[in-house]
Amino acid sequence: MESITIEEAKTWYKSADPVHDFDHVLRVHRMAQRLGGLEGADLDILQAAALLHDSRGSAPGGKGSPRIAHHLTSASFAGEVLTRKGWPQNKIEAVQHCIRAHRFRGEDNPPQTLEAQVLFDADKLDVLGAIGAARTIAYAALEGQPAYAEPSEHFQKTGETLPDEPHSSYHEFLFKLCKVKDRLFTDSGRAIAEVRHSYLVNFYHQLQAEVRGER
Repeated sequence: MESITIEEAKTWYKSADPVHDFDHVLRVHRMAQRLGGLEGADLDILQAAALLHDSRGSAPGGKGSPRIAHHLTSASFAGEVLTRKGWPQNKIEAVQHCIRAHRFRGEDNPPQTLEAQVLFDADKLDVLGAIGAARTIAYAALEGQPAYAEPSEHFQKTGETLPDEPHSSYHEFLFKLCKVKDRLFTDSGRAIAEVRHSYLVNFYHQLQAEVRGER
């Protein structure tokens, strides 16, 4: 059973967008190893899953975007890679489950194993804290959206923008990021999330105040 190297994994992300690039993958890999060690997970499965989790469909979002199904295409690619490396079928399936279950909006495929829960947490921690703020603003820019726009009352109630309303990074904070810490599975992941969540809340409060000229 041959392991995946960092150098090999890097080749799978040459065309990735700046938000889901190999730097993101390395951060998730490091965090997955950290959380996995604390939680007693299988680190071989976690290493492979972390390095492969965004290996296909790393492009900006939107209707019809590869990112909508990237967890499925990446899991399929993982099966090809690990089969060539002589992994047993049960371990391949364990890695594939981790990858299929790592999406925040993937309620149809929740993480059932400890390894899948660790990967989910490691991936979601990368949208919190200072890195989360930077990535969310960068993603908004990739989509042609502003870093900040005042959300409509309709958006605040429903999570849906009005026809002419932008979906700024602040909208994404209200829609998704402020809820992430409550979706995590592991004790160690939740502890880190509390600190990063507090930073992100303070960041967007400061951003809002600066845009309004209040600070």
